[in-house]
Amino acid sequence: MRAVIDYFEEGLCALIFLAMTGLGFANILVRYLSSRSLASTEELLINGFLLLTVLGAAIAAKRGDHLAVTVVHDLLPRGGKVALTILATALGCVLLGAAAWFTAELVANQMATGVLSYALQIPAWYYTVAVPAAFLLVMARFVQQAARAVRDLRSEGARG
Repeated sequence: MRAVIDYFEEGLCALIFLAMTGLGFANILVRYLSSRSLASTEELLINGFLLLTVLGAAIAAKRGDHLAVTVVHDLLPRGGKVALTILATALGCVLLGAAAWFTAELVANQMATGVLSYALQIPAWYYTVAVPAAFLLVMARFVQQAARAVRDLRSEGARG
């Protein structure tokens, strides 16, 4: 069960990417065999890329691979590094919380107005409903990584 939680994003990205690859390949086959196109595949692929991007951000946050400028961090003593890590995490959570809030508002707006997707003519919120949850997942992984970094800094101080 622990592995499922630890590698949730990677598994979901793999499934989405596999589905996107299959859709793209099917569209190519149909286009070359019948000189027609599956217009709906573009809509599905664009929304798949959106989910892959946000889930990729969660993976990067979990691994501590997100973009960071560490010049100031590296110059600080251990206590300053801990404080800066906590501050950066708090600010990141504010940003990610705002992104989740505003995308949830988008979903609510799409549901209230009945906006339909352009190709399949299904409710547009079907595509966007996962985005606020994905931002919250990025936030959780960001906090998880920061907690690990703070714990490592504190244990480094206890040893040395």
